[in-house]
Amino acid sequence: MTRRQLAELLALAALWGGSFLCMRLGAADFGPVALVFVRCAGAALLLLPVLLLRGEGAALRAHWRGVALVGLVNSAAPFVLFAAASLVLSAGLMAVFNATAPLWAAVVAWLGWRERLDAWRAAGLALGFAGVLGLSWDALALKTGGVLGPALAVAACLGATLLYGLAANLTRRRLAGVPPMALAAGSQLASALLLAVPAAALWPAEPPGLAAWGAALLLAFACTALAYVLYFRLIAQLGATKAISVTFLIPAFAMGWGALVLGERPSVAMLAACAVI
Repeated sequence: MTRRQLAELLALAALWGGSFLCMRLGAADFGPVALVFVRCAGAALLLLPVLLLRGEGAALRAHWRGVALVGLVNSAAPFVLFAAASLVLSAGLMAVFNATAPLWAAVVAWLGWRERLDAWRAAGLALGFAGVLGLSWDALALKTGGVLGPALAVAACLGATLLYGLAANLTRRRLAGVPPMALAAGSQLASALLLAVPAAALWPAEPPGLAAWGAALLLAFACTALAYVLYFRLIAQLGATKAISVTFLIPAFAMGWGALVLGERPSVAMLAACAVI
């Protein structure tokens, strides 16, 4: 990994760490589905003109089916799951669950594509999932009066990270060579189109406040548009396994953003589980 790639990895971790804070700030006003629609539509509006100016529209047209599938698996579905979980869980806690994505990527590669899993990797996976179990146990002790209870919120986070692991393998095996901008712009456009009707049906009756709109726009332009350009470029340069390792760095940034803006404090159990994962 070069210094530039390392810098991009850290920048991506900071952006995606901030995304959990933005979801916490926007989900209550918008609702999960409407918030994710704004996120994906805003990112698509920013990325598509850049794609066309770069002359890479043909790549998107040639691979639109695969890009649309990645949009569903890597954006629309997991974004909604995390946005729903943000109504219950802290930004830092969600980010620690998000750190399980490389574990799921390895499991999917083993089960779906028969990628070799030696004894050391198997032991690492077992240790990582032990951390997940401990973190889940700690999260289930939360007291909340929301519609979505802790158990469903934890399940939503783990479902989202499983989808991320699947998407990383699909991108690596079926979309190798596709320009990162085509992947980023096309996946967000596909996600916005998939969510348009559900978002219209679930649009909040009360107009979201300025803080919620600010969080949604920051989520769209910085935490999604810019972040996905970096992410797909890192996949192309480093491979799926190394690129998705960014999720190990995200919790530190998410905890920092959450503490700075919302006064969230990570528990000792959360920190221990994060270290184990």
